[in-house]
Amino acid sequence: MHISRLSLINYRNFPNARLMFKPGINTVIGENGSGKTNLFRAMRLLLDDNMIRFANKLDEKDFHRGLGQWQGHWIIISLEFENVSQDEAIQALFLHANGKLSQQLVERATYNLLFRPNREVRRKLSALQPGDHAGLDAVRKAITTDDYETVFTGRSEADFNDPQFYERVVGNFETVVFNEEMEVPELGSTVPKLFSLSKDISFTYVQALRDVVADFQNNRTNPLLTLLKGLSGEIDPTLFAPIATQVKDLNIAIASLPDVQTVRGDIATTIKDTAGETYAPTSLSIKSELSDEADKLFQSLKLFVGEAEEGYEGGIHELSLGGANLIYLTLKLLEFKYQKTRQSFANFLLIEEPEAHIHTHIQKTLFDRISYPDTQVIYSTHSTHISEVCNVRNMNILGRQEGRCEAYQPSMGLAELDIRNIQRYLDAVRSNLLFAKSVVLVEGDAEEILVPLLVKKLLGVSLDELGVSLINIRSTGFKNVAVLFHDTRIRKKCSIVTDLDTAIVMTAPASGDDADTIKFKAKCQRSQEVGLQRKAILAAFVLDNPWLSLHFAPHTFEVDFVAEGNANIVASTVSDVYTDPATVSLAQAELSSPDIGTFGRRALTMANYEGKGWFAVLLGNRLDEQVSIPDYITDAVFFGATVTRRLWLDIFKYRLKCIVERGGHDTEAVKTFSATLEGFEWAFFDLGDMKNQLKATFPGDALNKVLGRLPDVLP
Repeated sequence: MHISRLSLINYRNFPNARLMFKPGINTVIGENGSGKTNLFRAMRLLLDDNMIRFANKLDEKDFHRGLGQWQGHWIIISLEFENVSQDEAIQALFLHANGKLSQQLVERATYNLLFRPNREVRRKLSALQPGDHAGLDAVRKAITTDDYETVFTGRSEADFNDPQFYERVVGNFETVVFNEEMEVPELGSTVPKLFSLSKDISFTYVQALRDVVADFQNNRTNPLLTLLKGLSGEIDPTLFAPIATQVKDLNIAIASLPDVQTVRGDIATTIKDTAGETYAPTSLSIKSELSDEADKLFQSLKLFVGEAEEGYEGGIHELSLGGANLIYLTLKLLEFKYQKTRQSFANFLLIEEPEAHIHTHIQKTLFDRISYPDTQVIYSTHSTHISEVCNVRNMNILGRQEGRCEAYQPSMGLAELDIRNIQRYLDAVRSNLLFAKSVVLVEGDAEEILVPLLVKKLLGVSLDELGVSLINIRSTGFKNVAVLFHDTRIRKKCSIVTDLDTAIVMTAPASGDDADTIKFKAKCQRSQEVGLQRKAILAAFVLDNPWLSLHFAPHTFEVDFVAEGNANIVASTVSDVYTDPATVSLAQAELSSPDIGTFGRRALTMANYEGKGWFAVLLGNRLDEQVSIPDYITDAVFFGATVTRRLWLDIFKYRLKCIVERGGHDTEAVKTFSATLEGFEWAFFDLGDMKNQLKATFPGDALNKVLGRLPDVLP
């Protein structure tokens, strides 16, 4: 039996999310704050004996904040299981209905938690007339969480993620139309309290490894103590009896020590001398309280581990953070093994972010080795090293979108070949696209090296600050990766940046062409034909997909970088590429030419001579804040970029600083722009006002060109 689906409705930062799981090892990937801990908590409310009591104590903080007014809404947490055990106890849980047991066995079933208004509140809502907003407000203002009930159901056939189902069962708060049925059959049958799935399964939760040393020092959370307590009830009393006798004898021996008896007598005498015989205690002893009970005796046991020095074993607090985390994780896994031996009907192991302070090689090894027969393991992680070795078929990705968290299944609806291609592609470098807010795909080393530098030099902020991950697909092919970004898979914006390879010279042979020119023209012609084919294929691929956007360099990056007005930057690298004075002079002259065939051919020659990656490094060393970014790159970056008012404020402050440092400016212009910038900070002005002010006061600033391609309002 394994979990096949988790549905979360209005729970914490999940307004409506569905996660799909497979047998074996599953991974939930997400950046910080994407809801990984809340997701695990939701599962534990249904499956963890240590958490189920909290299911009856949900409160207003558990409602999704995006609801605004939570009163009247429901929280729904639903687990779907497949290959359900045919054991009578498990079948009874899922088949119980109206006090009777169905005779038909099931292989797929649901177990649900509903946190909903009680019957009286639901009756009041259903009695409202459509459109009676005043009446709805009156009912909702009187609702508190004391008016809510927690109900567990099984045998549900509902699609809880369907907004129309939610509206039909819970109601429409906009139109004030509420369901008149007090009990809806699709919600399933209420599970009697005598049934509990948690009692018939093995479930272990390993929390995020943040402060395990403190956990070892706390008797309640010490994993070693948990293991020992779990076994103490199974120890043969006849084996433990001699130890208990020795402990009692030891206690007596300690208390009988002459010094102990001397101190006891002196205390008794001093009390009588101080308070008098009438008020002194009738008796006084000093005793050793070393327990002779197994579970209490185990509390005195500590774990000592050797990590660095040969032959030395130290306490947990002496270990490195990674070493302590590894020991903690090991003990929790052993706890799971002990539970699993109890012949449970299903085994579930949840591990939250195991990567903390653990070496990358150990991260991969742990993920590869933590696999148990008949056990479903679910990891959560934000480690690219773990995501590298994840099976994309068993992967859920969490993303944050405008204050809400969503869940994506990257393999949903893909053909087996596509899945295999993606699986091979996701390595430790490129797997960061799974964590990105938005993605820009490029296919060359030059773009990979220079685009982040161009953005940083011009805007003063990094691609990371803009919420953009730039991924070099190299020879993989855009479609193999971009297929991930889709309504049914990862709902994040992805820009595709590639070359159109339009010929920079007339490709028809001309009299006087030397052999090299003829060869160059033929290469340009072939590249142009391939570029047009690539454009047609990619245009068809991205059609009607709002998450994908195509951006073409008219020719190639190196050529269009010069054409954009950056010839001086490229020319400054000539002496790094050539040593012959004549060649240096010729190259600088060609780069200054207005003819694209001339400067373009020289730029390509230099890039090919040095290697495009290394040539990009040389260019990167020469960039300044007045560099001009090609339009297609600007469009690609800002297609999915997240630029808040605060970030724009930082960008404009950076540009003003650059302008002042360049000198040659009008003092009054700086004062005027500064005043407008202050108004922008206090939201008196919008982005359009800042764009106009920069253009009016500093028309030669390079940022104007970028701003000209962006809307006037903040997103």
